[in-house]
Amino acid sequence: MSTVELTKDNFDEVVSGNEFVLIDFWASWCGPCRQFGPIFEAASERHEDLVFAKVDTEAQQELAAAFEIRSIPTLMIVRDNVAVFAQPGALPEAALEDVIGQARQLDMDEVRKSIESALEK
Repeated sequence: MSTVELTKDNFDEVVSGNEFVLIDFWASWCGPCRQFGPIFEAASERHEDLVFAKVDTEAQQELAAAFEIRSIPTLMIVRDNVAVFAQPGALPEAALEDVIGQARQLDMDEVRKSIESALEK
């Protein structure tokens, strides 16, 4: 599956309409972003059951600001409308695969319970 370009117009639809979304916040002028791009694209080919999406932080400044993106590239993983991972920096292929594997193994009921208990404090 090729990556989906996210904009403020389709962001909610794509993220809420899919169980597992990996988002690459990037910009064309960013060297590490250009380095990470092919790694992200290759992973999208290996994991066809997941949605891989990109946010061009120059064209979508409102989205970048909403997620407080301060450094690019930043990878975010959203499962069941919950951001379960966000980290700046270009990941090597093995690290990206490891993060995807860990995110797949999360028990989302436990994640939601832990969010609820944190909010109650």
